Amino acid sequence: MLKEAHILLVEDNKMDVALTLDAFRENRLNNIVQVARDGEEALQYILGEGEYKDREKYPLPNIILLDLNMPKIGGLEVLKKVKATQGIKRIPVVILTSSKDEGDRIMSYDLGANSYLVKPVSFEGFVEVVKKVTEYWFTLNLDAPLE
Repeated sequence: MLKEAHILLVEDNKMDVALTLDAFRENRLNNIVQVARDGEEALQYILGEGEYKDREKYPLPNIILLDLNMPKIGGLEVLKKVKATQGIKRIPVVILTSSKDEGDRIMSYDLGANSYLVKPVSFEGFVEVVKKVTEYWFTLNLDAPLE
């Protein structure tokens, strides 16, 4: 049974945002997805700053799907900040990127990423990745308690 979850999708590419949201719909997932268009907006959301202060309206995500290559603040910096901050460091961060670079993968894991996935090219592949991610993180995985 899938748990209801709040997902923060951090992605600057409009087509990838649409593809990800379509993949959630295709898998009939009714999770609440908040989209941050760059690393700066993502950190404001996660830390509850600026327009995201109201945790009733903008609850902490249960999982963060994080792109690496973004404007303002890159994904690795977002990951570093999240994993170094008490109260949020246990939120799972799944890197969802087009980068196959081994250095990016190693750095992501070194900074505390919980998973590293390369975006599939086809929509069908993307739907399958979203299905597997949600099956694992929202069905099988037991969440770590927040501090």
